[in-house]
Amino acid sequence: MKRAIGVLDSGVGGLTVVKELMRQLPKEEIIYIGDTERCPYGPRPHDEIEAYTWELIEFLLSKNVKMIVIACNTATAVVLKEARKRLNIPVIGVIDPGARAAVKGTRNKHIGVIGTKMTIESNSYETALRHVAGEIDVYSLACPPFVPLVEAGELDGERVRAIVAETIRPLQSSEMDTLILGCTHYPLLAPVIQDVVGPDVHLISSGDETALEVAAILDFKELENDLDTVPAHQFYATGDVVIFDRLATEWLGQPVRAEKVEVSGVDA
Repeated sequence: MKRAIGVLDSGVGGLTVVKELMRQLPKEEIIYIGDTERCPYGPRPHDEIEAYTWELIEFLLSKNVKMIVIACNTATAVVLKEARKRLNIPVIGVIDPGARAAVKGTRNKHIGVIGTKMTIESNSYETALRHVAGEIDVYSLACPPFVPLVEAGELDGERVRAIVAETIRPLQSSEMDTLILGCTHYPLLAPVIQDVVGPDVHLISSGDETALEVAAILDFKELENDLDTVPAHQFYATGDVVIFDRLATEWLGQPVRAEKVEVSGVDA
């Protein structure tokens, strides 16, 4: 079926999921939209996040996508359940796949979760983890400085390391052996985060498990692209496409030229 998979995020973070989709599903075409103009979503009110996410969903629906991946933990926490009720195509979030991967990876059932303010306050990861594993110790921490760093293209260096170390410090005394990067922006900071928490803590990004879930649903619903043509991925951003293109090209390892799209109700 030659229809694309739609992927949305508050900014560039969802590209971490796109990278895994491209690796695991090389025949599938992807249409990505990042709301870089209104990023980050995490500090925003619930109603605002909901409205912005639905605007991105409507954009993807206008492209006749066969599935939507909400590659944003904050948007997943706020919109996923309602989107699944209202849409007649599959809708996938990133929280449940991330929780499953963490439960598979932990050895001592002590799991840390870092994410945006909204994601952490929603308790979505804690709920998902307990649903999968039952009794488990969860240490949750909001990390507001991380998304702005990634959106600005600041991924390493002494300043970044200092910010990461100071932000994560409250988790350092925990017994966690596994840390969920509960925002799709955070894998772009993974080398720095790993250096700060140490080699004994296993970092979990939901991209791999999300791609596995997408593949399973495409197979079950017989929606796979069975053509042998090279997929023509499309990228859209609501803000500065120059910064988006640079980050996307570096992360995906191939040239990306995004098209800017206008959105309503921008309140930066």
